[in-house]
Amino acid sequence: MSAETQDGYTRRTVLASGAAGVAAVALPLAARAEPVAQAAAAPGPTTAVSLRINGALHALSIDPRVTLLDLLREQLHLTGSKKGCDHGQCGACTVLVNGRRINSCLTLAVLHEGDAVTTIEGLGEPKTLHPMQAAFVKHDGYQCGYCTPGQICSAVGMLGEMRGGMPSHVTHDLAAPVTFSHEEMRERMSGNICRCAGYPNIIAAIREVAGVAA
Repeated sequence: MSAETQDGYTRRTVLASGAAGVAAVALPLAARAEPVAQAAAAPGPTTAVSLRINGALHALSIDPRVTLLDLLREQLHLTGSKKGCDHGQCGACTVLVNGRRINSCLTLAVLHEGDAVTTIEGLGEPKTLHPMQAAFVKHDGYQCGYCTPGQICSAVGMLGEMRGGMPSHVTHDLAAPVTFSHEEMRERMSGNICRCAGYPNIIAAIREVAGVAA
């Protein structure tokens, strides 16, 4: 016979109650987490946006919080634009929007309805390089290459700005030389960091495309 307490409980009933409690706590984690997982997987509100990217029109339904960089890389698989600092400080994510260079990590994709976006993939192809791409190859204006797409897009945008504007399709016309000092070029390109310190070769490439004597 089990000893009975003053409250009417026996050792058998206490042990049985404890075992039932342990069993409840030990339910499979996946089963208990299922409602949370379902809630996390539920799609949030989306916004329709149309952008012309590298000449092709894209009608998309996107999370209004997604950056232009993440849209390009994660949804359109245009991975040439790099995510470096993700704070607009390194320039690795530079693309051209309507011919003007911007940090794509700092702007929301929904803000560019109807805009023309040009990434490094849209400047040229392996057999038909953009003059700036060809100059970077010629002058060995890269080492690890991580910053190179942003450097090239920024350089193309800079020359367009200095020539008084650039059509949204990004001109290849080099007929109008641009005159600027070494110091001015460094200042205008200061938003693009090369952690390999390949700046002399980068500057040489830009100067050639600009038509500036070495």
